[in-house]
Amino acid sequence: MNRSTIAALAGALLSVAPTVQAAEYPTKAVRMVIAFSPGGPSDILSRLIGGKLGERMGHPFVFDNRPGAGGNVSGEIVATSPADGYTLMIANNSILAANATLYSKMTYNPAKDLVPVTWVASQPNILVVHPTIPAKSVKELIDYLKTQPGKLNFASSGSGAAAHLAGELFKSMTKTDMVHVPYKGAGPALTDVLAGRCQVMFATSLSVKPYLDANRLRPLGVTTLKRMDSMPNIPTIAEAGVPGFEATTWHGLVAVAGTPRPVLAKLNAETNAVLQDPQVVKFLESQGAIIEGGTPEKFAAYIKSEIPKWAKVIKDSGARAD
Repeated sequence: MNRSTIAALAGALLSVAPTVQAAEYPTKAVRMVIAFSPGGPSDILSRLIGGKLGERMGHPFVFDNRPGAGGNVSGEIVATSPADGYTLMIANNSILAANATLYSKMTYNPAKDLVPVTWVASQPNILVVHPTIPAKSVKELIDYLKTQPGKLNFASSGSGAAAHLAGELFKSMTKTDMVHVPYKGAGPALTDVLAGRCQVMFATSLSVKPYLDANRLRPLGVTTLKRMDSMPNIPTIAEAGVPGFEATTWHGLVAVAGTPRPVLAKLNAETNAVLQDPQVVKFLESQGAIIEGGTPEKFAAYIKSEIPKWAKVIKDSGARAD
């Protein structure tokens, strides 16, 4: 066999290797890193979507909560992992859009080191207060804050998280003052709001709905421009006294940059299939989440549009995380 024939055979083998890799993937357990503590929307979505992906793909997804630095701890873990499709994350606004502006120093670059796979879901945030707060509406909360500036604390799942930035946007648009208290996830933040140690929170519908149903928290408004179909009695913050106010939380599956394209394509197809599973659809819609899905390009374009929006909020508010 001459050299040209050997070279041709080698080239042919290399060209089919990615296809074979995608067809066989996964051949072992997949690690799903979770950027925030148990009980919050990132944790709930990761376990829901990852569990279904494991069932469909024949190998378990192993969940690894690594909270800290507004999602940057997990972001770095994923970004520095092998680009083979075996380390994934369902990332949110903080990690993919806000942290690059909020943190002056980062050990990785989300735009370069992580690659979008599938946009999973968007969720309205709900402005909630502890029942001991006298405000029964957005207008009454604004009036209370103006007469007692700095008295109330608002909790978030971390500096730069959607809940934090929603609070900063609210303060800016209403010219009021609350003290931000960051936590390592929505679960611990909600625990302190339920206990009254913090009095206000912009919480995702996915994490807060059980407490609204039990009347343990009082909802004042939703952060979308349109009321939620699952909770139509809660007005939008825009209609309740802050025209134009809008701040949603969104999540999507990401992998390590450099992951073979056929593997990314398989993950995208399987995730979209999971998002059409009747059990998943019923659960997410009952919690007020909006199912997104679609191509990696759709998710990438949305991330790109969100970066300047939240950069402006961060700069205008003077918020910093380090």
